[in-house]
Amino acid sequence: MIKIYTQSELGLRWLDRYRSQRPIFACLLGFTETGLIPGISAAGKTSKDRQYTAIADSEFLINGCQASPQYPLPPLTVGVSPVFITRAVVEKLKIPVYLFNTGLPIAPTVPSIDLGGLAAKCLTTGQALPLNIVHHLFEQGLIWGKKLAEDCPDSYLILSECVVGGTTTALALLTALGIEAFGKVNSSHPECNHQQKQALVQKGLNIANLQTFDPFKCVAAVGDPMQIVAAGMAIAASQSVGVMLAGGTQMLAVYALIQAILKLGLQSANLEQIVVGTTRWVAEDETGDTIGLAKLIPPVPLIATQLSFAQSRYSALQFYEKGFVKEGVGAGGTAIASSLYQNWTQEELLNQIEMLLDQYAIVNSST
Repeated sequence: MIKIYTQSELGLRWLDRYRSQRPIFACLLGFTETGLIPGISAAGKTSKDRQYTAIADSEFLINGCQASPQYPLPPLTVGVSPVFITRAVVEKLKIPVYLFNTGLPIAPTVPSIDLGGLAAKCLTTGQALPLNIVHHLFEQGLIWGKKLAEDCPDSYLILSECVVGGTTTALALLTALGIEAFGKVNSSHPECNHQQKQALVQKGLNIANLQTFDPFKCVAAVGDPMQIVAAGMAIAASQSVGVMLAGGTQMLAVYALIQAILKLGLQSANLEQIVVGTTRWVAEDETGDTIGLAKLIPPVPLIATQLSFAQSRYSALQFYEKGFVKEGVGAGGTAIASSLYQNWTQEELLNQIEMLLDQYAIVNSST
């Protein structure tokens, strides 16, 4: 149920070390106005829907199926949110969940830890976040990375994200750091909108006129608040426990950010403790080049769940196999955890997800 795509030896060593260990799960909620650009993301049909995706996903992640949620899951063009995968796993396996507000327009409706960040402006401004906020969020990441590591001794931390438009800010950050990532990132669309992303990134970088690869200035110019928090958390936690950066392109950008920060010589991390974990829908997406990117930034173990929805009785899940919806809210990471911790098979994992969808259908039919 788990495949290693890059850095096989390091990846296998990481998997062997944390087999049978129950992790803890942290989801970093963030927002960038980039996600409101028409056509940029499929994580919500309209720009208005996408304003509340992170709020709705976090509410569902914590509360599960509710008859009258404050923020219902936003409608997608097709398919269902990957939060169903994550919720099914953390609920059944009783994995502790922490939510962090790294920068949202409105506060989550469920208990979360507010890090004092800001929602990012559109990356095309070249001034996505104030530099002092970026430094503040990095310090908060370091503090909480250490705290979370203390809660999972001998195990690992799953660091996930929920940022609509985040693959575009990922491309922007990678490019700002000097990494040739064009054509390699993923998206929530079945066919990645590379040209649209590239045009936006180029506009933002032209305005920012960065004279250096300083990682903090790069995030401030064209990034989002999740990125710098995740980097800080991973750096601090990796010194004592394992870290799975749970996501695709966005977490590869975070790994590149970690490398850039370490080059400043002000922080230390145990990079052998860090892997990127995602879904095979991301890893094998033919409209991007996730594997090539993982080898480029520099190389990092890229692992992915082999979960398939091809035989699902829900057409909404079958759409994953057609490229609609691929990852999000740590779906790949928690699916990997179900295999590592309880050795769940394809059938067991699919059954848990479909049972949650059964419940969701019943609740919605009664309202």
